[in-house]
Amino acid sequence: MKTLMRWTIAGLACVSLSTAVLAQERGSKEEAKAMVDAAIEHVKKVGGDQAMKDFSTDKAKWSKKDLYVFVYDMKGISLAHGANEKLIGKDMSQVKDSNGKPIIVEMIKLVSAGKDGWVDYDWAHPVTKKIEPKSSYVRKLTNPDGFVGVGIYR
Repeated sequence: MKTLMRWTIAGLACVSLSTAVLAQERGSKEEAKAMVDAAIEHVKKVGGDQAMKDFSTDKAKWSKKDLYVFVYDMKGISLAHGANEKLIGKDMSQVKDSNGKPIIVEMIKLVSAGKDGWVDYDWAHPVTKKIEPKSSYVRKLTNPDGFVGVGIYR
């Protein structure tokens, strides 16, 4: 009985610890917004072309925890993607989440209305491979004409 109790306590400790570790590896809303702010400033500083390269290749600066910068033009073409360089240049306007929500179209609608903010959808987490609720904070860019965003898993 004592052995069973020890194993149960050890198992609960492992679950608790792994949950805490996963929480530390997830970015917050505040971190996502700060990364978008930094990305906008970077575009102003180095120009659109260089910034798009940096967002896609400089993982040390533009990827933190499970956060990364992405940029799309107003037609839904990927201009930069911190998690998957293979998406650059591809039309992502028809991409939908597991519920059929057109993610990029929703982001374009938001920034086209002159707003910045959050778009909610469900997406597979790159580590767990499970569909999870996700939100991306997006803001309009003028050079290039598009928007920059950073997503968080909720």
